[in-house]
Amino acid sequence: MSAVNLQECVHRACLLEATSRKPGNVHPGASFEHVDYRDFVASAEAIAPVLAQTASVGVGQSILEAVTATRQVCQKNTNLGIILLLAPLTAVPQSVPLLHGIPFVLSRLTQQDAECVFEAIRLAQPRGLGSAESEDVSTTSPTGTLIEVMSLAADRDAIARQYVSDFDTVIGRAVSILLSPGQFEGDWEQAIIHLHLNLLAIDGDTDIARKCGAAAARECQQRAKAVLQAGWPMDGRLQFREFDSWLRAHGSQRNPGTTADLVTAGVFSILRDQQVPMPSLEDIRARAEKNKTAQL
Repeated sequence: MSAVNLQECVHRACLLEATSRKPGNVHPGASFEHVDYRDFVASAEAIAPVLAQTASVGVGQSILEAVTATRQVCQKNTNLGIILLLAPLTAVPQSVPLLHGIPFVLSRLTQQDAECVFEAIRLAQPRGLGSAESEDVSTTSPTGTLIEVMSLAADRDAIARQYVSDFDTVIGRAVSILLSPGQFEGDWEQAIIHLHLNLLAIDGDTDIARKCGAAAARECQQRAKAVLQAGWPMDGRLQFREFDSWLRAHGSQRNPGTTADLVTAGVFSILRDQQVPMPSLEDIRARAEKNKTAQL
């Protein structure tokens, strides 16, 4: 495998995800009371050069530096989940495919990595974080390695689950869906929305479950299934718009943010492993301009 530009892969993956008109998420034509598309663009530019150095800096330190860089350009939590997912992936040696390299990276995570991540989470101030009986990031310091800490949250947080499953959802399921014949190269936005819907239909969204409860998470899952069963994207446009409206009915409360983070990591994975051509910045910017007013 030839070397890739990691900074470019991180930057493009973030922009591609944010530009796509996924239901319930921020994009050029939709914002929330506290954040809009410009915040995600600025955040992508801030973290790309930081995460490109993870292999030499270390996963935990890279996560902390990326959150710090984000806070310098955006006083909102736009990308904590993205950073937590991309840092281990960017630590894999560039000559090694992610599928083969991520177990080694995860096996070497330390308590110092966990300490950096705890500090990063406190700095990012994610909404609806809640509390935990042990290893509560808001009040304590970690007593174990980053993998050990993540394992305690894996049953309720899809990002933590990646750390204890060798990134199975990202490198396995998300990559497979994105690489469906003709999907990404034919229309990257449609492929990204299709991935988003599929992940919601399969697993729901743990961010919604945490903020709104299990019943809302199940309804989100069922509504995503209904869109796909209606035949989206060829059909099912009405179901898609109704789903989007339901997700936005209470501001950002039902924003499926964790799923968007997993989507970003999936897009990064196929760009980093050179499984699809890299979309140009010109193409992304043109799509962003169109998506300010265009409706799916």
